[in-house]
Amino acid sequence: MISNRSKITTAVLLASLVVLASCGNTIRGVGRDTASAVGATKNAAHNVAKAAQ
Repeated sequence: MISNRSKITTAVLLASLVVLASCGNTIRGVGRDTASAVGATKNAAHNVAKAAQ
């Protein structure tokens, strides 16, 4: 029979895996958002330079 301590340890490990997976998705999303912001800034700078000519 599985002891209560083993059940608790298993539950904690599973919960930790879920939390870590969520963090990975968040970090990936932040990277995409940052790349989009950089692209938008470059486009805006290009438009300003073009308008100044």
